[in-house]
Parts: sequence; C-alpha cells; structure tokens
Amino acid sequence: MQPFARGLPRSWHWALRSLPRPSSSKLLTVFPLGWRAASTAAAHSPESTELPQYSYPKYELSEADLNRINFQRNIGVSAHIDSGKTTLTERVLFYTGRIREIHEVRGRDAVGAKMDSMELEREKGITIQSAATFCDWEALSPTTGEKQKYAINIIDTPGHVDFTIEVERALRVLDGAILVLCAVSGVQSQTTTVDRQMRRYNIPRISFINKMDRPGANPWRIIDQIRSKLKIAAAAVQVPIGVEDEFKGVVDLVRWKAIYNEGEKGIELVESDEIPALVIDLAKEKRAELIEQLAEVDDEIADIVLADETPSGHQIAEAIRRATVGLKFSPVFLGSAIKNTAVQPMLDGVCAYLANPAESVVTAHDTRLPHGSPPVPLVPAAEAPLVALAFKLEEGRFGQLTYMRVYQGTLKKGSFIFNARTDRKVKVPRLVRLHSNEMEDIDSIGPGEICAVFGVECSSGDTFTDGSSSFSMTSMFVPEPVISLAIKPQGQETPNFSRALNRFQKEDPTFKVHIDRESKETIISGMGELHLEIYIERMRREYGVVVSSGKPRVAYRETITERVEFYHTHKKQTGGAGQFARVIGYVEPVPFDPENGQDREFVNTVMGGNIPHNYIPACEKGWFEALEKGTLSGNPIVGARMVLQDGSYHVVDSSELAFRIATIAAFREIYSKTKPMILEPLMMVEVVAPGEFQAAVIGSLNARRGTILDSEVRDEEFTCTAEVPLNDMFGYSSQLRGVTQGKGEFSMEYRVSELKRTDGILRRLTCQCYRMCKKSSKRHINRRCLRQRSRYGGREVRLELELGILALRI
Repeated sequence: MQPFARGLPRSWHWALRSLPRPSSSKLLTVFPLGWRAASTAAAHSPESTELPQYSYPKYELSEADLNRINFQRNIGVSAHIDSGKTTLTERVLFYTGRIREIHEVRGRDAVGAKMDSMELEREKGITIQSAATFCDWEALSPTTGEKQKYAINIIDTPGHVDFTIEVERALRVLDGAILVLCAVSGVQSQTTTVDRQMRRYNIPRISFINKMDRPGANPWRIIDQIRSKLKIAAAAVQVPIGVEDEFKGVVDLVRWKAIYNEGEKGIELVESDEIPALVIDLAKEKRAELIEQLAEVDDEIADIVLADETPSGHQIAEAIRRATVGLKFSPVFLGSAIKNTAVQPMLDGVCAYLANPAESVVTAHDTRLPHGSPPVPLVPAAEAPLVALAFKLEEGRFGQLTYMRVYQGTLKKGSFIFNARTDRKVKVPRLVRLHSNEMEDIDSIGPGEICAVFGVECSSGDTFTDGSSSFSMTSMFVPEPVISLAIKPQGQETPNFSRALNRFQKEDPTFKVHIDRESKETIISGMGELHLEIYIERMRREYGVVVSSGKPRVAYRETITERVEFYHTHKKQTGGAGQFARVIGYVEPVPFDPENGQDREFVNTVMGGNIPHNYIPACEKGWFEALEKGTLSGNPIVGARMVLQDGSYHVVDSSELAFRIATIAAFREIYSKTKPMILEPLMMVEVVAPGEFQAAVIGSLNARRGTILDSEVRDEEFTCTAEVPLNDMFGYSSQLRGVTQGKGEFSMEYRVSELKRTDGILRRLTCQCYRMCKKSSKRHINRRCLRQRSRYGGREVRLELELGILALRI
C-alpha cells in the first residue's frame, strides 16, 4: 500500500491500489475534502461513506489534431426502407472517386451496389448489414466560398425494422447523420424509429429529400411532416428547379446560386448566378422561411431579424451550423440519387453543417470508482491515453473482425490493448480500414476514426484502453426480441448447426438462441419474421445446414402494476463460513424511457454504510437476474424499478453471492403482491395501396384487432396507419395481396407493449403447450403443461383444454 494511504478506511484500498504512484506531473490524486482532519475512529465508522475522488490530466488538442479533426466527418445514412439510402451512398462514392462505376442496388448488372456486399442483399434489394467506407471530398464552404478537402467516414445502414440493431450501433459511434426521406412517401414508420435513435445518442442530422423526380413529389409536404411528426425545426436550404420528370437542379438559398448537374452521370456541377424566372418567387419565399425558422432557434439571427435587417449568406450558414450541431435544427436538401442530381451539394452540406469529432460530447466511466460516479469527458487528442469502442463483430475468413471507433489516443498495429470488461490484455495483429467488403491495411489510426482489427476476441460494446486508464464507455441500446421460432436441422445434426448459431448470436445482439426445457427444441428469437428468415437462409448458404421451422411465436413480457415493499433476510449460518444478507426497499412500476431505451431500473439509496458499497453491484446483478423470468408465462419482466433503501451485513458471513441471492429471493417473495400482468407487443403497421381498396384494407386490419390511427389519401393511393397486435399479423402479407390484387404493400415496426387480459394470453400459451405435448406423446398428457395457474386481479385463473384432452383420448 502506498505510504500516503495510511490511516484511510480499508474500503478505499481497492481504489488506491489501482492508482499509479504520483510521479507524473500530469496525474494528481485528490482525496475527499477534510480527510486529514478526520480521526482514525471516524474514518472506520459505518457513517463514513465518502469515496476517493480523482482528477484526470487535461489534454488539449494540438495544432495537428485540430487541422485533422476540423476537416473530418463521421456520418451514417439512415431512412425508412426503399427511400434510396444505398443508391445515395453509391453516388457519393462515385463522385468522391472511391468507385469508378455506378451500379444499381438489386444487382441487375450482376454487380450490385458497392455497399451491398452480401449475396442476399443483392438478391432482395435491401440492406441487411451496415457497411463502412471512407472517402475524401473537396467541399465548397458556404461562408468563404473556398474549397477544403474533408475526410469522411460513412456507414450505410439498413432501412428495415428487423435490422434496427445495425442502425443502433452505427449511430452509437457517429458524429452526424443523413436522414433520407422519399419525396412522395415522406415520414414513415421506420423514419420515426431512426429519429428516436438519433435523439438517443444526440446525433445532429441533415435531411435529404430523395426521389424528387417521382410523380407526386412534394418536398414542402415532407418538410411539414418533419416539423410535426419528428418535432424538430426544419427548413429547406434549396428549392427545386423543375418538378417530377422536369427536375434538373436546385437553387442554393444560402449562396443564392442555381446548381445543375451535367455530363455523364451528373459528374459535372455547373453553378449560375441567374436564378430561373419560374422559381425565383418561390426561392425568395423559402429563403424568408429559412430565416424565420433559424430565428426561432438561433439568438444571433433572431437579433438581426428584430433589428429589421436581412442576414447575409455568411450569417445564415453559420447559424445553420450552430443550430444543427446544437440539435435544434435540420437543414433540408433536395435531390434525386437515381437521376444523379443534386448529390454533390448535399455532400457540401455534410461538411459545412455537421459536427466534427471534437464537437461531439463523449464521456466514459472510471471502473475504479463505484457505480453512479460522474462520467469523465474524453478528448480526441492523439497523445491522450487510448480509448476505443468495439461496436460491431463479423466472422470472416481470417477470424473475427472487430469494428472500432477510436475516441481518444492512437491505436497502433502490434500494440497491446486492454479490454475494460474482461481486463484481458490482447495484441493487435492486424489493423485495417474498410471499404465495404474490401480492406486497406494501416499501421496506426488516430482519434475520431473508424477502423477494424483482426484477432481480438471481444463482445459488441466492449471498451479498449492502452492500460494506463480504467475507462469504460456505455454500450449501445439493444432492443428485446419480439418473435421466436423453433428450428431443427433436417437430417442428422452437424457441428455446423451450433457453429452457425454461435456466430450469429455473437454478431447480432438481437438474435437470441435457447433450448426449450420442456420440448428440448432449439428456439431462435429476433426482431421479426424477415430477421429470422435471413438467418435461416444464411445457415443454408454459408454452412450447408438446411433447417425446418415451426410457427412463429410472440415474445410476450410480464410487468408489475403496484408498488410493494420488501424486507428479506438471507441467512445460512450453520458453523464455519456462512451466508448472511438483509435487503430492505421496494419495487414499483416504471414507464419505458424512449430516450435511453430502458424500462428496468435499479436505484441505490442506502445511507450510512449499512450495506458496503462493494456489495451494491451484487444486489443490482441479482435484481436483473430475477427479472429474466416471470411466474405468469415464464417470460422476462419489464417496466420495474427496485429501490434499495437499507439492509445489513455480517463482517464474516456476508458476500456478493449472499446479497445477490437475497435480492432475487426478496423479489420473488413479493412478486405476486405486485399484481403482475402480461404485455402483448403492438406493431405500428403502415399500409400503402390504391385508393379503390381503402375499405378492404381497413376491414382487414379491423379483423386483426387493429386500431386505425390515421388514413391519408393523395392522388390515386392512400396510406393507412394502425396499431395491431403482433400475434395477429402473421400471414398478413398474403391477405393484403389478395384484397389489393397484389398492388398493396405494408411495413411494420414494434411500437409498444400493452397490457392485455392475462387469461386470454395464458389460454393461447396453454394451447402452445398442448400442441407441444401432442407432438411429443400421443398417449400420455402432461397435465402440468396443459394447466396454467396464476394470480390475475386477485383471483386464480385455471385454464384447461378439455376439448384437446378429449380429442387425444379418442
């Protein structure tokens, strides 16, 4: 123990041992205020609960760091499915010189888009996995009128709700985003989901209204939807020159110039000071609207407007950047990626208005300090200690490929890094930058960059350091699966079956696998039918395993509805080393928090040291372990908060295990008193079909217990939005094709889980148990599986399938 630690409480020694000796002038150890004046007896008293505090070296960005980071952007491209994300990214790569030819998404030319490297993606015409790339772009500054070279890291993400984890982990490590919207469809279901994800990680965004060449394109209606549905100030920074088939360029409202694309594939950008007479009035109107919107979110523009003055283009551009980086405003760009029109001005907007790595607020937690300690800000300085986050894993020909974002310090090939979760030291044998499925070997990479490493075993969300710091970053939010499927390999089971499942689980946190204890079946769970179908198909293609699947099952959840206090003592003292732990507190319902995606909480309010702080994590672990399985249906429990208020411990017999067991037992003891209920997942369903089928579509949704939320008719088609239980959506695609003569389409996303009558859902679950027993045995009935007993509203519900039993007897 270091000499200056003498006289301190033993509970502080764990922290002091991990500190280096104060030989460096940059690292200072600061003890709690007044510790020297405290007597030794007071220091050892239970009431003394102050913890050691540390000051950290303050690193400033060097001139080299500033020159690099100011001209660096890390962006993602996100949108609803079929909005043109990958098509847009393909044009960006072409205009920046990363690819020599433009290829279309569905691979009709036998090549396919660069960012869709998976064969399944090219066949289905959708993005399944996020893909990373990088490029350089000489952007025209709207403030100086000069060109500057920017380095841009791009992650193209899927638009289908089933692959929402790809969007989630991409946005976790980015500094900005492009929200792509269709000029006809506008804000759709997945658009709102992406918007929530961007808000969760405080990602500034620019909006790009794509497909301006389509019949019915109306950018002004889409901008109104951005303001009303996404609840963010937005205004166009461009107006279109021509509409629908006549769309040929845009007017830049900030610089007041007309911009056209000419040459093969729109590679030449032509600017003109002469605004076409047909759009000059519209351009003046929309420029005034832009200034008005900025005045509501930017004080400097508001002062200029109040002084009856007109802001200059330079002032407007600076205000757009301030408001965008401050998450108050989204500038809206217009274009058509498929027609190679107005993509380059959007790239200029990425460089001009989105944040650089130094402008993103990034923090980490010091693992030497107790849970709940204030976070430590990170600085993207090359000389600072390394802090990097692994956000995606892939299994390739050369082993595990780990995608990383470096937040601080420099990552070098051949160096040793430490996993903050496992405390394991690993070597970086190979370091690469990614261009979709291509790799470029590098020797080192600095802060603010995205790269990948080979040969580093870890999990998604792990933090890596160089060993000189004990920082750990918060991981990304992982949504719970909503659908399950029983699968079985056809023929004899091979090692490839389990190998494939293990790999997919490791790569995708939303893909879960477990063995049903009753039927011994392999159950896979995911975010939707398409999600699971893709993995089944990948098993066949990549591992040669053909599997048969059963009927999809809905992943129900349980929740509590009343606050109940608990007082539980776990005591096992029969001589020798025993176990003792007492926990006191209460559990209560808690609503889902869309900002951080959490609906299960643990709160520690223990004062006076009645429970030592090193046992609190064990209580938290026990709480979350107890939530894994409820007693009503055997599904996880959500929407619950445990508040630990008091307790007691034994100097010899108390341990982390004892407090974990005590917490689990305390909750199970009072669970029936909380009046638990079952939650059924509701899906937000959006149907688009010709107007002549409106009545038939609404009738089909009503028949599936749907609640119509909105219906909009435009031109010759209509859009219907409804909430429908997931259990009633199976097979809807076939029904929709039938009632619309194959002209309708729908998309759905998880919206919320709603309380449902427990007896009805238990009857459905009992039916599943009955079918399972019937399949396993024709003559004998497992009556325990056929009968579910639970407390519902203070009374016991007894469910028995008498007709089913009778049928088996016959």
